[in-house]
Amino acid sequence: MERKTVFDPVIERPLLRVHRAVDINSFSKAAQQLLSIAIPNRVVRLTLPHSPVSPKSARRRRQSRNDFFAEEPLRRHLAEEPHPRILRISDLFPNRASLTKSDLFRRYLEPQNCRHGVILLFWQGSRLVGGITILRTAAQGKLSRAEMRLLRHLYLQFLTALQRLGSLERERSLRSAFEEFIRRLPLPTIVLRWKLTMAYRNQAARDFCALWEKGPKQARLTKTRSPVPPEILERCRQLKQRWVHARRSTARPRNLATEQVHHPRMRHLRAMIWLRQLTPAAVARPHFLIECENLRQPAAPPGVQPKAYLQHLVQLTSREREVVRLVCNGQSNQEIADEAGLSLATVKQHVHGIFRKLEVTSRSRLIALMR
Repeated sequence: MERKTVFDPVIERPLLRVHRAVDINSFSKAAQQLLSIAIPNRVVRLTLPHSPVSPKSARRRRQSRNDFFAEEPLRRHLAEEPHPRILRISDLFPNRASLTKSDLFRRYLEPQNCRHGVILLFWQGSRLVGGITILRTAAQGKLSRAEMRLLRHLYLQFLTALQRLGSLERERSLRSAFEEFIRRLPLPTIVLRWKLTMAYRNQAARDFCALWEKGPKQARLTKTRSPVPPEILERCRQLKQRWVHARRSTARPRNLATEQVHHPRMRHLRAMIWLRQLTPAAVARPHFLIECENLRQPAAPPGVQPKAYLQHLVQLTSREREVVRLVCNGQSNQEIADEAGLSLATVKQHVHGIFRKLEVTSRSRLIALMR
């Protein structure tokens, strides 16, 4: 039995562009191209959600005004009907005269010299998240049965593409939030792919690599980007060989012990290496997570544990660290000013800067963070 294609071969390529879209902007452009080929129209308007990651990419040509779905009787119809997917504008009015007298017609159809329209509505649960409006002139007439049937098929394609875009946006949001969190960590962090190429390295890790390669004095004078130290890469290769050997000998590789690498001369520079499976897929290769530490840190203030001091106070200046020590001792701003030889206004500025850098809102939270 010969299979019949649902779509005309002419629209297959623009339909593939819709499914290849990676953001709202490219989706809007592909959807307009597809509808201009599939269904004769005067204008296609898109009202779609903005990207939470890159709002600048959400600009669209011929975009509907934000209050389009608030116009009567469209707003009332959407509130009463159980989530309609495809809606003719003529179905909202009992006759032609009521349509031409409505604000919906005067604001959206008449300026484009249009008399007919169809709206594709996209829902997320009970919330309307967007729509595509197809407007036609009086000469083009209403959509025929064949065109409405094609539009119902295209609706499912648009819905699938939008759901995929929603998943991509959530993934981008999570990745951006994770990268921003890692970027603000004082602990130098490096992530290497299975082939030992760079996947991620924060600013603290760049400074650590420069310190490892050039030493403290030269690292302060130069701003060259130092590579991952060869001693760390060599230990990663050894860990990689052990993982391959463990995988060949057992169905699932056992957890490998953490590797420690010290600088050959500056023993206080240390790197901790873990082999981590970042994705649940069994075929995916693991990544190398490297956390670097400079064990030669200034002595921690009284009452503050060294580990907490390393993780949090490294973001502060020496004066701010002194203020933190006095705050942790329970002293007021005036007492801190008297002991440190500062003005009260300067102490308040230091405390405000400490709260902003460490993202705390009170002295009690600052003390809890340090402990």
